Amino acid sequence: MKFHITTFGCQMNVHDSQWLARALTSRGWEEAGEDEAQVYILNTCSVRDKPEQKVYSELGRVAAHLKRDENVFAAVGGCVAQQIGRGFFERFPFVRLVFGSDGIAGAPNALERIAENLDDRVALLDFVTLYEEREPPSETVPVADETRQAFVNIMQGCDNFCAYCIVPYTRGRQKSRDPEAILAECRSLAEDGVREITLLGQNVNSFGLDKGGKGVSFAQLLHSVAAIPGLDRLRFTTSHPKDIAPEVIRAFGELPNLCPSLHLPMQAGSDRVLKAMRRKYDMARYLSIVDGLREARPDISLTTDLIVGFPGETEEDFLQTLEMVERVGFESSFSFKYSDRPGVAAVNMEPKVPAEEAAERLLRLQTLQNNITRKCLKNLVGARTDAFIEGLSRMQEDGAVSWKGRDPAGRIVNVVMEERTGLTGMMVPVKIVEAKKHSLVGERAGQPW
Repeated sequence: MKFHITTFGCQMNVHDSQWLARALTSRGWEEAGEDEAQVYILNTCSVRDKPEQKVYSELGRVAAHLKRDENVFAAVGGCVAQQIGRGFFERFPFVRLVFGSDGIAGAPNALERIAENLDDRVALLDFVTLYEEREPPSETVPVADETRQAFVNIMQGCDNFCAYCIVPYTRGRQKSRDPEAILAECRSLAEDGVREITLLGQNVNSFGLDKGGKGVSFAQLLHSVAAIPGLDRLRFTTSHPKDIAPEVIRAFGELPNLCPSLHLPMQAGSDRVLKAMRRKYDMARYLSIVDGLREARPDISLTTDLIVGFPGETEEDFLQTLEMVERVGFESSFSFKYSDRPGVAAVNMEPKVPAEEAAERLLRLQTLQNNITRKCLKNLVGARTDAFIEGLSRMQEDGAVSWKGRDPAGRIVNVVMEERTGLTGMMVPVKIVEAKKHSLVGERAGQPW
């Protein structure tokens, strides 16, 4: 069977899709382009309304392929699948499988079963209480990507129930993965040539607080993974400020291969709004974390998530958010207008901020952020660093070859070099010579390694 996967949403979804593709390839299936596939798999996100609407639009496009092959069918996985469930079968008859985040481990078997009997419909929507290990790919399927970067899941689900967030309802309660299984996967990846690993979870800072972690804290896990031979860079995401431990903050100064970057969602700069959001920290606590991180690693790059227009947010609340964004000096941020999600507490909160007012606030916030980003990047001109090459840059210059890499903080660095092949997955010493709007330009300053 030929399959095509479309992924929406977070890095955890990207990782889930990569695993599913390897699992199907191990069974003899073939990954194909959209115009050739027989099975279309959509891995979905429902954290906001817009990604959810994209799923319905994408299924409309898949339906057009039935004219080419009446045996075409689709599978919908991820958060929207958990949310809508069997409703997809009624609205889109060619959808034969729905699976939630806890059901993905059974998706390969289900897809094989459906391929043999196209009349089958399968729903894998039950939540599990312990993290379910997934089947490893066969030895014939490469585990390491050409970029020599990899994601590793360390947990699933979330116990925080923030007032605006649908994740606990679509991904279930927190389940830490067995730490020995995590370390075994990381060692295997490093042995296969992976040089950078990103540890993934809805809230990595609470790893081990449930029985699945077997008493191992996130700080202990970080130290164990960082000690694996051959691992040049280690990252993790996402962090909830309420759970970040002093040991994790200190790790940024203790572990040379722990990258100097952290995504630390603030969501709002007003204590009143944070309390309404049920975030369980205030700005004094958040700023103390920032100060601790910068004491441990002065060059750390901080990024964040922000919501504007949360129910009851006043102009004064919003001005406090602007003040805090400037005070912290986030290098970049993901910012969104609040939108109601089914089943969350904020749906019933009043008053709602008018859409046009929320849009105006979002524009002001993003204008401020763009100015801060520009200053942060400009301050790096003249610095020397290593760019981890991910491939050719989309921005090519006449008569030259431009490569795209990332510095230890994850910033994009474009570098013109003579080589036309063979640099993906290599570290290249560079000197930063120019700052663009959202990226840097470097010139080669040494030999690749």
